Amino acid sequence: MYRLFIVEDDAGIASALQELAQAWEFEVRVCENFRRVAEEAAQFDPHIILLDIGLPFFNGYHWCSEIRKTSSVPIIFISSASDSMNIVMAMNMGADDFIAKPFDVNVLMAKVQALLRRSYDFSQTARVLCHRGAFLNTGDGTLSLGDQKIALSKNEYRILLLLMENKGKTVSREKLMESLWQTDCFVDENTLSVNVNRLRKRLDAAGLPDFITTKFGVGYIVEEKQ
Repeated sequence: MYRLFIVEDDAGIASALQELAQAWEFEVRVCENFRRVAEEAAQFDPHIILLDIGLPFFNGYHWCSEIRKTSSVPIIFISSASDSMNIVMAMNMGADDFIAKPFDVNVLMAKVQALLRRSYDFSQTARVLCHRGAFLNTGDGTLSLGDQKIALSKNEYRILLLLMENKGKTVSREKLMESLWQTDCFVDENTLSVNVNRLRKRLDAAGLPDFITTKFGVGYIVEEKQ
């Protein structure tokens, strides 16, 4: 089942789009917080996004640009501002298509289906995991926070990936070591501690203090709420 994320501040249009997409057997989420569009998108991990231009706080161009920093998910703009300048602007910001309001619902869904076929026949959109405004891109192994990209070693990436995949759950040291080294050979536990501490320092320097919490005698956790 494909996941569709709708970013539309008109409640009537958003609801109609949601019902339409669900009738086509999509899993649908409508954006709730227009100050955190990119974060909500990353948490839902959609296969495609419908994005309005005129939104509260920041316009659709801004959010398209923000999403493009961490994801290549297909984006279709839907807007009544359908003059050539807005269409060109949308494409320059990273959109894949543009549909003018008012639109025919059958044309909209045909475009959505066509874009999904083109996108997923040839490539897979990387998952993006989000926590405290930081985005871990599983496609290229980078961590992004605002405009900065945080360089991670292979081991640091694997530690962070496992912790963020299990957000809210304690991950044992044994499970982390198994993920890192994938070997039956004995690995000094101090090696894991060194890697975790180095990752913590990198996160602290980037403005993410206490991102990883130690559960003494058990393992580590990325808390759901901090």
